[in-house]
Amino acid sequence: MVRPYALVRGRTKPAGELLDVISMVYSLHTSVADPGDLEPEHLAVLERCGNPISVADLASALDLPLGVIRILLGDLRDCGLLRIHRPRPERLTDVRLLREVADGLRRL
Repeated sequence: MVRPYALVRGRTKPAGELLDVISMVYSLHTSVADPGDLEPEHLAVLERCGNPISVADLASALDLPLGVIRILLGDLRDCGLLRIHRPRPERLTDVRLLREVADGLRRL
């Protein structure tokens, strides 16, 4: 078993902008030219990002802490291997949408 901080070599913050948990990520390539340049965790992230997925869902699917996922995504973004779409701010202030989300969470 490898500790999460070892997966990212002790880094605690991703390079670049902070990724929101509802940001959508997807890989730009179906295969990597030289997979030897990437860690197995990077490859697992790319595999899961074949279809758009939120940062939170990705962390859950790979059973890794959110901070680790953010760092791995930042690495892959810097390599040009995936794209990240941040949510539009005007949609986050829609009270009706926020109520629907809260109601859905309560039902869980």
